Order: sequence, then structure tokens, then C-alpha cells
Amino acid sequence: MVAVNATYPSTSYLNLATTVAANLAASNKDSGAGTTSTTTTEAPATSITLSSAAQAELAKKDFATVLADAHAKLLALLKDAKRTSPLQDGKLALDISSLDPRELYAMSSDKSFAPEEREAAGLEMQRRFESAMSGPAAVAKVTGDYTGLYKAAATYLDSLGDEEKNGTDWIAGRDAITEGLKQLQSDPKTLPDAGDNDPVALYLALTEAGQTQQQDIKDVATGARASLDALYAKAIKDGKVPTFNKQTTVGTYVDLSSFPSRTLSAIALNTENKFAPEEVNAARGALRTKSGAALLAGFQNAAKSSDPTAFSQNIISIYSSMSDEERQAAGWSSDFYAAALASYQTTNKLTEMFAQAGGSSTSFLSWMGK
Repeated sequence: MVAVNATYPSTSYLNLATTVAANLAASNKDSGAGTTSTTTTEAPATSITLSSAAQAELAKKDFATVLADAHAKLLALLKDAKRTSPLQDGKLALDISSLDPRELYAMSSDKSFAPEEREAAGLEMQRRFESAMSGPAAVAKVTGDYTGLYKAAATYLDSLGDEEKNGTDWIAGRDAITEGLKQLQSDPKTLPDAGDNDPVALYLALTEAGQTQQQDIKDVATGARASLDALYAKAIKDGKVPTFNKQTTVGTYVDLSSFPSRTLSAIALNTENKFAPEEVNAARGALRTKSGAALLAGFQNAAKSSDPTAFSQNIISIYSSMSDEERQAAGWSSDFYAAALASYQTTNKLTEMFAQAGGSSTSFLSWMGK
């Protein structure tokens, strides 16, 4: 069993891991911990990372510039949100998702930021890692195969900035992932024992303990309101009228496509009555576009796979990576997940039966006309 005090591949997660270890020590004494698995198959679930071009663009900046940009962005976000701190009651209360990975690492590691600002950056780093893991983890739970989960972790870690990747924590975490993938080659159904620095093992422990990070939807809505107001103010300052009409020739189009899905869901649900009807409609449209793109990517990914259950696995991954508010705003009910799960189980069972009858997964696909 992997120790619960393992750290994520960043110094910012060190305090979190220590706290979780203390909390879990008492609960595990009474209840214990374990991992269950079911039928195994390849897990081709999709993952989203920065493109090579985007990473190359980010890498052009020297770290001093990155640090200055991080300070400027944080100051602007705090001003727009009318806050003096990104934390409230020890929780992230400011949407800092607009900071790129290098800026976020700078904020988490440089002492020119206040301690609570560094802590906030660490919480956001944890949130991003957990977001990248949630979908593949759901697939692993269904299939019993941890390979896709560890591959997703490797992809995420490799997408981070050079400064973070040069740190001892990142190196230790990445080495643990490599060791995990090595063990999974011979036994994909058993959670690897990759040492105390395994970030996947810590993620699973945090999930089991209910210690994962999720900013309160009310705070997300407050941040969204501030972001929209800032966009409107900029347009007016430039002498233009802000509008959601993409075809405008005289106004400034307010493009919500770059807003995170959770931010869009906060606007679309409008539970706090902070948003006008046109803002709600624009957010719903942007969220539908994102959901459609995710489904299309899942379908295209599955079409390239030799696994007949690939599409249902991708649906499970996408659904599980969404918050409850995102699912509600996008119209993804629990029935949608249940249908994907049933599809996976049925197809997997048919494939097993076909193989037992003397066929193979390849011949099964040929028989299906794939």
C-alpha cells in the first residue's frame, strides 16, 4: 500500500499531503482502505493538454517575465473580484484558472508572493491535477485497468513548464509514474506500488478521503461576474459597445469560449441571480459548443482505437471529469452515464464471449464491420 503522505509533483502540495495523512490516519484505523477492480480492457479515454505550439509560445518567456506577469494577473483578478486575498476560510475563493502553468508555478514557489497567495496557487495546482485525473480514474474504476490513468498523469506532468519540471518534486513524481507504467505492463489490474512520491496514488487517497479541491460554485459565479464586468469596461474604454453578437461590426464581441466550463456553468445556472438573460444564453451556447466538441473528440478517438468499448469509456471519462454544476448546465443527466456504463459492460461481455468461442477482438471488430 502506498503511503498517504506522498506528495504531488510540486512543493505546493507538501502541506496538503501532510494534513491529509493526519486526517486519514484516524479514519483508516477504524475503516481501512482498499481498491476494487472489475473486468480489464485497454483504457483509451481522451485527455486535453496544451498543444505543442502553445507550450512553445509559453516557453519563450524568461522566468522573470513570467513572474511579473503572474503578479500583474493576480493583482487584476483581486481588483476585479474586490478581494484582498485569493483565499477565504482556507479555501480558494478566487478564480485563477487564467494563469498558465508557468505563472501558476511562479506564484506557488516565489517568496515575492504572500504565503496565502502561494497556498492558493498550490490549491489551484492540485485542482488542475485532479481535473486531469478524474476522467481516467473513473474509467479505471469501471475497467479495472490503471494504465490509462497513469498515462494521463504522465501526459499532464509532461505539459508543465521547465522550471517546475527541473524541481526535485516533479522529477520524483515523474519517476514514480514511469515505474507505475512499468509495473502495469505485466499487471494492469493492480494499482502499482511506485513509492511515496506517486502522485496518482495520492490522488486516489485524497479522493477516497473526500479531500479533493473544488471551488464553491458561488465563488465561481462571483469571479465570472467580475470577469464579464472587466470585459465590458475594457470595451467601453475602447469606445465600443460590448455585445454577444459575433457578427458585430461596430461593437466588441464578448467571446465566452475561453471561459472554463465550470465558469460557464455558473453563469448558465445563475443560481445567485447575478447574470442577465443574454449572459445566461451566451454561456449556455458556449457550454453546448464545448460539450459537443468533447463528444466529437471522444468519438474520433474511439474510431482510431482497436477497442470496441472505447467510445463508452470516453463518455464515462468526460462525464466523470465534469462537476455536478457542469453536468446540470450541459444537460448531462445520470442516465447518460448509466447508458455509457451499460454500453461498456455489454460490449465488453460480448467481446469476451466471442473470444471464448474461438475468436479474437480483431475478428470481432471485423465481424461488426469496423
